Amino acid sequence: MRRLRDMLRAAVQGCRYPDGQLPSEADLMASHHATRATVREALALLRAEGLIERVQGIGTHVVVRPVDTALPEAHGVMTPGRESVFNRRMRPRVLDRSVVEAPATVAERLAVPEGTPCLRLEYVALHEEEPIGLVTNYVLFPGAGRVRDTPFVSDWYALLADAGVELSESEFIFGCEPADPLVAPALGVRVGALLIISEQIIYDPHGRPFDLAFIHTRGERFRFVSRAWRTREEHS
Repeated sequence: MRRLRDMLRAAVQGCRYPDGQLPSEADLMASHHATRATVREALALLRAEGLIERVQGIGTHVVVRPVDTALPEAHGVMTPGRESVFNRRMRPRVLDRSVVEAPATVAERLAVPEGTPCLRLEYVALHEEEPIGLVTNYVLFPGAGRVRDTPFVSDWYALLADAGVELSESEFIFGCEPADPLVAPALGVRVGALLIISEQIIYDPHGRPFDLAFIHTRGERFRFVSRAWRTREEHS
């Protein structure tokens, strides 16, 4: 049942059902050589995850279509593709945009003294008017001044570009945690729903860190896609 659930989840999140309608129980039983009980249990798990809905007499349909994003685009080091969510297809709902003293953890990660002034910019990222991420950035000056004074209209990298702030590289640390009562309302999810959490540091062209972000992303609404190649030397 777990394996069937995994395969069906991959099909649902990979948009393998263009019309949003899943095959019938009988068809799933035949194609996966599974019993009716196994099929129903797997579908029940996907329904509990909020990925599908089942309606008597109509069938099972997809209720979530996640956004697939190439990891280099999420890093901000690659020009986004035409259909990328980072091609100005998001909108922020700004929660906080104020100058604060860098807390100890922020100061350590950005390699500055504790208490150094920085811009705290916190927002909910919206895609098609639905919240997909809650982000808190701590940005060092002088770049912070340009970011503070520039209209924030789409995604973070577009804001940096509009503000004339250049980056050379970025680093992510990924994890997972359940949504707590503070985060859940901002993202429109139930308390306990699993989120992708990440910590990101962005570096300027001189290799100095200037932005630290704490990010909560709805895992069922957002997927990272990564592909890598071995070099010719590694093959030899």
